[in-house]
Amino acid sequence: MSRRRSALLWGLVGAFVFLVAAQGAVLLDVPLPVGFAGLFVVALGVGAVVAASSYALEHRLTRKGQA
Repeated sequence: MSRRRSALLWGLVGAFVFLVAAQGAVLLDVPLPVGFAGLFVVALGVGAVVAASSYALEHRLTRKGQA
């Protein structure tokens, strides 16, 4: 699998994990600082950060034999 595809998939996982955590907060009636549409914008940002981080760090882990 290419590094780009792997990074994009990790970004997708990160965005979904954020949305699941936000849904849990909604179910527990925790007030969130953004509305429903804002959660998707934040999830997009989280996914982008996770994708960029995994792309930048994956080659370092494979070089050290840890991935």
